[in-house]
Formats: sequence, structure tokens, C-alpha cells
Amino acid sequence: MHLKSILLILACLALTARAENLITLNLEPTKENPRNSEGSFATLASGRIIFCYSQFYGGAADESPARIVRIHSDDQGRTWSAPVTVVENTGGNNVMSVSLLRLASGKLAMFYCIKNSWIDCRPHMRVSGDDGLTWTEPRLVQQAPGYFVMNNDRVIQTSKGRLIIPLAFHRSRGTDPHTSKSWDARAIATWIYSDDEGTTWTESASWWAMPVRSGSGLQEPGVVELADGSLFSWCRTDQGAQYGFNSADAGKTWTPPMPTEMKSPNGPASIKRLPGSSNLLAIYNDHSGMFPFPPKKRNPFVAAISADGGKTWPQRKLIENDPDGIYHYTAIHFVGDAMLIGYCAGDSKVGALNRLRIRRITLDWLR
Repeated sequence: MHLKSILLILACLALTARAENLITLNLEPTKENPRNSEGSFATLASGRIIFCYSQFYGGAADESPARIVRIHSDDQGRTWSAPVTVVENTGGNNVMSVSLLRLASGKLAMFYCIKNSWIDCRPHMRVSGDDGLTWTEPRLVQQAPGYFVMNNDRVIQTSKGRLIIPLAFHRSRGTDPHTSKSWDARAIATWIYSDDEGTTWTESASWWAMPVRSGSGLQEPGVVELADGSLFSWCRTDQGAQYGFNSADAGKTWTPPMPTEMKSPNGPASIKRLPGSSNLLAIYNDHSGMFPFPPKKRNPFVAAISADGGKTWPQRKLIENDPDGIYHYTAIHFVGDAMLIGYCAGDSKVGALNRLRIRRITLDWLR
């Protein structure tokens, strides 16, 4: 074979590899919007894909003002529109951490937090019957007062129709709403559920605190339904691993937290079922040693597959590992033979949370 033919083959292989795992959008911070961060995807009846995310203005801190905006793609996530506002800032601080969910009834649900202060943050729900053209007024879903963290892209509806929201409750250490000293970083894991698509909500009988001394507690929980109908939930911790829980009664009760095989820094993981499969897909910062990692840093960014309900994760692939990178707060959405992931891709230049990145990855690349 001639050298020219070999080079052509190598070039084609390189192009194919890039097409299998491709960045389709980088939303950089600007003076007007110093932070574009965590969000969630949905597919509309037309085939259009929307992505809603937190657009900050007037600052980039978690308590800075932010609204929820939307972009869309008509080519399965390869190109994206300019943002338009979906939810104006109605909070004392901001509105953020959006989850989009197609309900069994066919309606589209949007969940997000209204953050008023360091002692008041609770999730709200809106519903659309026309694929996001109009929305109902926001409905408070956690009636108890306090600071409840609901991460982006976290709400699920089970195969039997139950909505489940995993929440991290941070107790108040003081009464001044304007200082972080009133906020306790040590979170308690809780869950609420609804059997009438969000009209009424019930808190699970179980709640759990970290069983060992910890500065983080059980933060930023997620939940996924397993193939047998049971539930798996997880939390980020400062113990060097994600901690996991199981529920055999659709979220009414949960087993005590135990460290999982997902070795990681104190950063969030995202987990979903692969389409048409019992396998789980996790995207997180893998600190198992399979890939080089900087201690305590949210890097590298890894996709892993579990065939046993999250007990083990033998199949792993590296998504990103720029030594200066910080990767977290991932949304996962399956589109045909590919998946879209939206996440914060920070670094020392722009900050940890301020750049939003969307990447399109074929399912064949994962396997």
C-alpha cells in the first residue's frame, strides 16, 4: 500500500473518531453573563431538542442573580440556536438548577430551584401542554421551609408513573439570610415523590445523614430506576467516593448510605439507564486510578457502564482530561444512536462553573 493511501486512511479514522465524540457548543462567560452553567435537555414532538440552563448576570457566584434560558437544536444536537429567556429571576437570589422531564401523560415538566437566601432554597415545578410554548405558574413542591438543593437533570418518573425528586437538605446554623455562615454545608439526603404528576408530594420515610465524620455530608443526590423496578440513589461526599442507597418500595424507604465503587472527589455524578438496556451509564470524575487524576480536583471526566445495578463499573472511557480542566454538573440525553451531554467545563482562566459545554457522543463510542 502506498504511503499516500495509508495517510488518507489514518486521516479518515481520525475524522471518524472526532465525529463520535464532538464538542458542538461552548458558551463562554461574558461581561453581561459571567456564568453559563448547569441545565437539562428535552426532545419536543417536532424532533427539536431544547436545552434549558442557568444564565447568570451581575456575578458568577451561586447566590448571584440568574435566570433560566433555552437554546434549541434541529439537527440532533450538532448546532444550537441563540438563548431566549424561559424563566425570569423571581428569587431573592436567583432561579437555577433546571430539570426537564417528559411526563407519562405527554406533558413537559420543568423543575428548578428558587433561591431566596442562605436559609431559603426550594424546588418548584411548572408544566407545559404545548411543548414549552407556555407554562403553568410555578408550584412549590417542598412545602417545608429550609435550604433544599436539587441538582440539574435529577427528577425522574418511574415505569409505574411515580415522580421522584432527590434533595439535599442543609440545615440553618444562624438566622441571618445574607451570610453563608447561616448555612451548614453538611447535607442530609432526602427524597420526595408524587403519584399524581406533581399535584401532591410526599416525603420518603427515610432520610440519611453521613455515618462518619464529614464536612460535606451527603450532597447533591441523584436517582435512577433499575431494570427490576428498584431504585438506586447516590450522593457526592468528601470521603473519596460517591455514597449509594437502594429502595425496593419505589422510594418510600431507602437503605443506609454505603460507599460505592465510584471513587471520586467531592463532585456530583450523573447516572442514567442506557436506552433499551438494563445497563447504567455514569459520567463522573473517576479517581480510581484507572486514569491519572489530580487529588481532590473534578478531573478527569469519565463515562462508565455498569451491568449490575451500580455495584461495579468495569467499562470506562475517558471523555476529557485537560490537566487544567474542571468538569461537573452533567445533563445526559439520548438522541437516536447518540447521547448529548451538557456540563460545566471550567478551568483556571474562566473559573470552575462559568463555561457551559455540550458534547455529542455516539453510543458506539461508549461501547
